[in-house]
Amino acid sequence: MKALVRARAKEAAGSIAGVLIGLKVTPMFLTVLGLLLSVAAGAAFWRGAFLPAAALMFAGGLCDMLDGAVARRSETASRFGAFIDSTLDRYAEAVVFIGILLHSLKSASEAQVLLTLLALTGSFMVSYTRARAEGLGLQCSVGLMERPERFLVLIVGALLGPRWMPYALAFLAVTANLTALQRMIHVRRETRGR
Repeated sequence: MKALVRARAKEAAGSIAGVLIGLKVTPMFLTVLGLLLSVAAGAAFWRGAFLPAAALMFAGGLCDMLDGAVARRSETASRFGAFIDSTLDRYAEAVVFIGILLHSLKSASEAQVLLTLLALTGSFMVSYTRARAEGLGLQCSVGLMERPERFLVLIVGALLGPRWMPYALAFLAVTANLTALQRMIHVRRETRGR
């Protein structure tokens, strides 16, 4: 199911990428725009403007989906471009969580502060375990909570409002850390006997 959704999203991104290439939009522009939209989303969370934060996260996610599609379709993909894209994606995710954390501190909600930190840690560990495994020459895309899924959970939490955000964060804290654990187990299996 997840693979089917990804395939359909990739098809749609490819179609939109053709239009963007015609408009002379570059992959780097989309990558930087995605980061700036995420910074704006983080600021909106900080102010407690959850609906604008959700819209900004959605727009940033679209940019993230389209930058790679534009790079592939325009045949401008490069190793450095992939590196910068992945690096700025981590910053984009961090600033969103920082915005949620600052809102939690302002609301004096210790439980939500803890959930935000656990969700942030899990999210970064999902990315790190994959990057480290790939550094060892292993494929490691197992698990449910990759970046698009994590952003979707936060967007839904934001759309439901501040009252429901702790539940989204709790879900993310559990599932992201479980995904990181799944990846550790996967790498252990792949490297057993090596």
